[in-house]
Order: sequence, then structure tokens, then C-alpha cells
Amino acid sequence: AACLARQLREAGTALGGYEVLEIGAGSGRLAAGLLSSLGPEAGPVRYRILERSADLKEAQRDCLAREAPGSLDLVEWIDEPPEDDWEGVLIANEVLDALAVERFRLEDGDIRQLCVGVGEDGFCWDSRQAPAELADAVAGLEAVLGDGYLQRLGRRGYQSEINPLLSPWLQAVTRSMRRGLALFVDYGYPRSEYYLPERRDGTLMCHYRHRAHEDVFFWPGLQDLTAWVDFTALAEAADACGLDVEGYCSQAMFLLGCGLEQVLAEEAAISDETAAERAAEARQLTLPGMMGKRFQVMGLGRGLDRPLSGFGLQDLRHRLDAPGR
Repeated sequence: AACLARQLREAGTALGGYEVLEIGAGSGRLAAGLLSSLGPEAGPVRYRILERSADLKEAQRDCLAREAPGSLDLVEWIDEPPEDDWEGVLIANEVLDALAVERFRLEDGDIRQLCVGVGEDGFCWDSRQAPAELADAVAGLEAVLGDGYLQRLGRRGYQSEINPLLSPWLQAVTRSMRRGLALFVDYGYPRSEYYLPERRDGTLMCHYRHRAHEDVFFWPGLQDLTAWVDFTALAEAADACGLDVEGYCSQAMFLLGCGLEQVLAEEAAISDETAAERAAEARQLTLPGMMGKRFQVMGLGRGLDRPLSGFGLQDLRHRLDAPGR
């Protein structure tokens, strides 16, 4: 949170008085950490959390009251994206992976839509001819992947997912951001790596009580379903929404660009125990085998006229092969 706070402070300085909109704040720890790190002088004039779950709202409120009590009066919970114009920073940490996706299968040049059916043993995957909207969206992937790529994938059977509603969702959450920065942190790939032959079953995963697996029919209605993010699709959606791709890099390089080493040094000067805890967290967030490389960060801007430190050490926009980079 301390590293991300530095990026917020930098963007906030360029914007003047700024607000923060966090989408899906989870436990509330990130919000509490950001507000504590920023303090009253560099903090936002308002911190809005877009959250529809009453239980999560209560958990977030409790966390903020415990860890950032002095900033609690800045926090406002909303159920829908704001309609009033605002300037500031939008944060979406592990939000895109939870958006609903369409599953499809390629079979000998044919595009099939994967649906849930009922067989002798319960729920199962069924397929049908893809409706025109889905077929067009899948066929459009070849603009980046190259002509004939999907046909080659489908020769041995290939299934994956696509999010045709990403652009309208992004439009809904950024429409009222007159000037500002939208930061998206999630696990994913650029399109050229997302639809590789070895990923022939897609990236759909299930999560239940800290356990991850691939059987979507094991605990229907109880487990969370996620899919990795196609960051090229996010860049394309940004272009359609009038946003600029300000930067794209791994989470590890983003944190280092935001001064991770200096943050750890400052923590070490305060407390050995705190330093050890922060060092362990930093390893988890930056090591390639853990979250450092699998998690990516993309910054989308509107009306920004300065470079961002978080993307100063690594620029992977050339790997997106998408408009707006």
C-alpha cells in the first residue's frame, strides 16, 4: 500500500485536489493502508468505495475504523459508479478477473459457445453454435494473433474464454472521470500470450475457502469463478472509451518503480519486526514464481500530462499490439 500511495500522491499532485474511487475493496486493508500512508496532507479529499455487498461494506468499515480511524470520515460507500464528474485515481485490484466471461470452443474452424447443461451425473459442459456477437468477438482476436491462428488452434480442439462486455463495463466505471488515472492490477497476459496452444483449456479457475481448482461444477453457487485478464482487450476497451494507456508492466517492476526499496528501508529504520513482515510481503508481491510476474499493472489516463513513476522501469506496451498504447 505504501508503494501504491506514492503513485497516488504523484498523480494527485498533477491533478491538484483529487478523489479516489476503489472498485471492490475486499477486506478494506488496501484502502486503510493507502489512507494511512498518504496522511491528511497528501491524501484525497474523498475516498469512495464501489461495493454492493452489505457484508463486505461492514468488514471494510471495521477495518478502516481499526487501521485508519483518522481517515474514516473521508470514506463513502456507493452501490453504482458515480454519475457526477470527478478528478482523481480509480483503483481496481483483482476486479477484472472476476468479471463474467463467455466460454468458447474451436472445432475444425467452427466457433462453438460453451454452455452449462445437465447430464446423467449432474451439471456438465454443453456446446452450441456461437451466436453472431460471440463469433465476431472471437474472430476479431486474429487482428492481433494473425490470420489463420484460430483455425490452427482448432485442429486439435481448443477452448478458452473472452469478455465481450469489458468495454461497456470500463465505460460505466470511467465515464464520469473527467481527469485522472485508472490503475488495474490483476493476473493476466497480453493477447499473444493468453491464447497460446498450450493453454488449450483456457484459464477459468474456481476458488472456495482459500482452495483453488478447475472443476466449475464441484460446488456450484458456493465457489468464486475467475479468468485471467487479456490486457490487450483492456487496452482496446480503453481506446474505445477515450482513455490513454499510460503504462503496462509487471507488478514487481511497478512496485520497484514506486520506490519499494526505499519503503523497505524506511520500515527497517522504524522496527525490525515491521521490517521483517514487510520484507516477506515484498517477496510474495515481487518474486516471479509468486505474484511478481503473474500479476500485471496497467494505467489508463485521461487528461494526464506527466509520466508515472510506477511504469518508469519497465514498459511492456509494445507487447499489447493494440490501439491506444
